[in-house]
Amino acid sequence: MVEKNPITPEGYARLREEVHHLRTIERPSIIQQIAVAREMGDLKENAEYHSARHKQSFIEGRIKTLEDNLSRAEVIDPSKVQSSRVAFGANVTLNNTTTDEEVIYRIIGADEADLSHGSISVTSPLARSLLGKEVGDEVTVRMPGGERHYEVVGIEFK
Repeated sequence: MVEKNPITPEGYARLREEVHHLRTIERPSIIQQIAVAREMGDLKENAEYHSARHKQSFIEGRIKTLEDNLSRAEVIDPSKVQSSRVAFGANVTLNNTTTDEEVIYRIIGADEADLSHGSISVTSPLARSLLGKEVGDEVTVRMPGGERHYEVVGIEFK
């Protein structure tokens, strides 16, 4: 059975754009670089050739990974979710009950999560502990920095 990969419509579009860019811009460019490096002669000691081949390998691997992720993608539009419980696509406002700090996280797919932009993967320990919770519920999460205690103070789907 193929494991589905939940993703937002925006995340799906970004992955498709990256594949398109790699295929139409990066791949032809690296093929040209390899051809030029080959013309320089002895391939054993040709740093440009080896560098270009390494980059080509990376590009082909990335294309393969992205295509696999896209083939398993289950696009879920959070704006169409009607729920009072935390689920994929939710923007969850949490109060750290220890520090009284408030944070907001958007729970999205692993391929699009970016903590620096306030989004976490649905498979992360924090997200897994929040799924199904309602406003007022409290969770304790074991994280690399130790246990954290949160209260859910808001859930919004956009």
